[in-house]
This record gives sequence, structure tokens and C-alpha cells, in this order.
Amino acid sequence: MNGDLLRQHVWRLIDQSFLGPAFDARQSFATDDTLCASVGKGDAPSTARTWVHHNTIVLGIQDARLPHLSDGIAFLNEQGYRVIVRNSGGLAVVLDESVLNISLIFAEKDNKIDIDLGYDTMVELVKRMLKPYRLEFEAREIAGSYCPGSYDLSIGGRKFAGISQRRMRGGVAVQIYLCCDGSGSDRAALIGEFYKRALKGEQTKFVYPEIRPEVMASLSELAGVKITVVDMLKHLLVVLGEVSDELVTGSLSLEESGMMAANLERIWERNEKVFAGL
Repeated sequence: MNGDLLRQHVWRLIDQSFLGPAFDARQSFATDDTLCASVGKGDAPSTARTWVHHNTIVLGIQDARLPHLSDGIAFLNEQGYRVIVRNSGGLAVVLDESVLNISLIFAEKDNKIDIDLGYDTMVELVKRMLKPYRLEFEAREIAGSYCPGSYDLSIGGRKFAGISQRRMRGGVAVQIYLCCDGSGSDRAALIGEFYKRALKGEQTKFVYPEIRPEVMASLSELAGVKITVVDMLKHLLVVLGEVSDELVTGSLSLEESGMMAANLERIWERNEKVFAGL
């Protein structure tokens, strides 16, 4: 069934992986909301979007409720990271130039897409992308990782990717971050220190993860060969070509660009609200 959803008559690819340090992560989440609307309405085909952000920590809604959030953010800023809050669930993740993000956007207009089907479709995509490396992975929660979830992707108990979903306006965005290169444990240690400073040992209703850096790794570390963002982009292109009758590349349409402005303003206001009280 997951292979059925991955197979589309037309796949549109929007590559934003090359936009550089000025590309703000708030723009990414606004873009996926925009694509959910246009794909959901049937104005655009199923769309894959690739994106990279430099030295950015993306917090979840629960992270914004940490009792000493300002101290945690101050630490991240000192380490050279900008901090944003996304407009969906999940917890803090690290994005940098060696982390590739992929969003798959589908329409639910004709057929309801089960939540597990959305996750399984992304798992199938990654399986196909990693075939040249003969890497086999599991999809299960990795305790001690940052942003843990039942669809953490791991090899030998070490997580290299996490998957999330956002559903709105008849569209479904399935999103994954893939740690391609660099140190997974260093990224995890950064998030672990953030939580220590933002919690200061206080008991909270929500249970935040106790980070164990050793349970996270990059694909390069796990494969024993260097795997870059560009490598994974090439494999993605091959797979999308295999599972579609037509693969088109491009950018947002004029109509989508118009919707984008309103979505960006909404997420910008949400962030201002969170950070205003710090």
C-alpha cells in the first residue's frame, strides 16, 4: 500500500536545498502549509520538496512551554544557532548544512490517507534511496534521542532520521530530516544541554526526553563512507523518476506565492508571540 502512494502519475520536485544560510526555517514551514493547500485543492500535483537550513534549532509547541526557555535559547544562540518554533507538534530538532529535509505533499481529496500510510510511504522512499549503500534500518522509537517518535529510523539502535506529518486544507505533508553527515551525537548533546538549561531540574506535566547522545548518528557514521546531502538528493531524483510517469521540477506557482505570504505572516506572528515573553 505504501508503494501505491509513493507511485504518482506526476511528481513535482521543488528543490530548496541550495538557498544557503539566509533561508529561514519559518519560510519552510509556511511553504509546506502553502503546498498542502494547493495540492489538497488539486491545483498542483503531488509534490516533493527538499530543504536545508544552516545552524537552526526548530522547537515544537511543547518546547515553547519549558519553564526556563529563555536560558535554553540563550545557550543555543551562544553556540551560533538561531531558534524558531514550528507550527506543528514534535520536539526540538537540529538542522544544519549536513541535514537534508524532505517533504512529500499529497492530496486527500479523493482518498483518505491513513496516518500510518503517510509514515510508511516515507519509510519506503528512504529504503529506496539507501539501496545503493545496502543499509537496512528499523522504524521504531529510539529512547534517548531528540524528538523521539514511533517512526524514528535507526541502524543498530542509533537514530539517523525522524518523520513527522502535518495535515491541513485537504493536503498531507509528510516530513523527514535525514542526518547525512557530521556527528549525530554532537547534535544530540546540543539538544540535551538545551533541555538541562531550559528545565533546571523542574518537574513539568509534559515529560521531555532525557537525551543520550550515543543513540544518534549520521548516515556517514553508520555506513562507514561519506554520504552528503548532494548524494541523497541524487538518489531521491532517481527514486522519484522510478515511481512516476513524469517528474517535473520547478518552484512555487504565482497562486502559491500569493498564499505563501499569508502563511508566512501567520508563523512569524506565532514566533513573535512565543519569544515576546522571554
